[in-house]
Amino acid sequence: MTLRLYDTRAASLRDFVPLDPENITMYVCGPTVQSGPHIGHVRAALGFDILRRWLTHRYGRVTFVRNVTDIDDKVIDNATATEPWWALAYRMEQEFTAAYAGVGILSPTYEPRATASIPQMQELIATLIERGHAYPASDGSGDVYFDVRSWSDYGSLTHQRPEDMEAAADADPRAKRSPQDFALWKGAKPGEPADATWQSPWGAGRPGWHIECSAMSRRYLGAEFDIHGGGLDLRFPHHENELAQSTAAGDAFARYWVHNGLVTVNGQKMSKSLGNFTLAADVLAERDPLVVRYALAAAHYRSSLDLSESSWTEAEAALDRIETFRQRVLRQTDAAPAAVAAGEIPAAFAIAMDDDLGVPQALAVVHETVRAGNTALDAGDAVAATGAAGAVQAMLAVLGLDTATAATGEGSGVEASALDALVQAMITQRAQARADKDWAAADRIRDAIAAAGITLEDTPAGTHWSIDG
Repeated sequence: MTLRLYDTRAASLRDFVPLDPENITMYVCGPTVQSGPHIGHVRAALGFDILRRWLTHRYGRVTFVRNVTDIDDKVIDNATATEPWWALAYRMEQEFTAAYAGVGILSPTYEPRATASIPQMQELIATLIERGHAYPASDGSGDVYFDVRSWSDYGSLTHQRPEDMEAAADADPRAKRSPQDFALWKGAKPGEPADATWQSPWGAGRPGWHIECSAMSRRYLGAEFDIHGGGLDLRFPHHENELAQSTAAGDAFARYWVHNGLVTVNGQKMSKSLGNFTLAADVLAERDPLVVRYALAAAHYRSSLDLSESSWTEAEAALDRIETFRQRVLRQTDAAPAAVAAGEIPAAFAIAMDDDLGVPQALAVVHETVRAGNTALDAGDAVAATGAAGAVQAMLAVLGLDTATAATGEGSGVEASALDALVQAMITQRAQARADKDWAAADRIRDAIAAAGITLEDTPAGTHWSIDG
């Protein structure tokens, strides 16, 4: 089987052929930390977390870099007299880290901050000036611009002609040769914090947004690497400009461009500027993190995801079905949890994941395996049931959805313990009613339990309960 990924630059599916099969290299644009993460940020990071996990399964080693943009106009604008820009950036970075960890997103191999790579950015800018693809502003402002007209391949990522593009709005246009030229270095301006500037050959200032990622990807992965990832909204201008400046400087840069779809609200992109966002911290405070991960992963990574209350309900029900099956296997086959978790990934799952990371199809394989496992249990086939449970756990491990830690009727925590005590008391009362041949009372108790969404399973080893999925 060959892994195929949709490459934005090629506008088609391509067979994935890594530079070095022993070490897959990925760079993903991380957050600009001017404020806390919304759930759309988490969905974006989750898509690349699953891709990383699958690449690790397929190849063994992945060097994964996700940057932090800690110096930017928005960061400076959101700073206050009591919280300078660098303190705000650090606090927001911690919020992003907590949100990512909350849904089980793996930590990057490297997570560089932009402010730690200023010399590398200046070196890259100097190379572009030397090659004739960048120029310092003639007005003495200290700005340096990339000369879009000097690079004939500009627009190749998003398949646009420069004359059809919007003017770059990231710097004062007075000294630009063309409206589309974008800032590589931004000269210091009156009123900006003195500690938000660095000395350079062109004057005190700070880097433009686009040059940051080009310099950091080169520093941590080299002049050429396998995959560059980010949200669809970053294709232009950010990624188009990254590609232009890096290749104009002589770097081969990214071999594959992978972009994730956005979270929408009533068909509109979720964003802070539109005010239609839901903070990740609020979502995680209200819901099981595993439910959140499932709901965000259930749609294909390139599709838009319109979240609603039903998204969480469906995810919770799906996870409950999986965990109920797992508990049935452990009870009825006397299998140890380690044995259940030692399965192999089915071929159908691998085919789905190799087809541009087809997580929806892969989840369908998970649920089909659960159904087959339940059928085996009903037929008393312990070997087949245990094998199915092992396959399910192997698939969930790749997706980061291991239900062994999910909150269920047999889970942990104060709420779960209280619920278990209540249900167990009703199960005892029902057993006593049946022993007394008071069938009407036994049926009333069972009906009350069922009305609460709880399923009872009578087995030779006793009665067990689970949340009805």
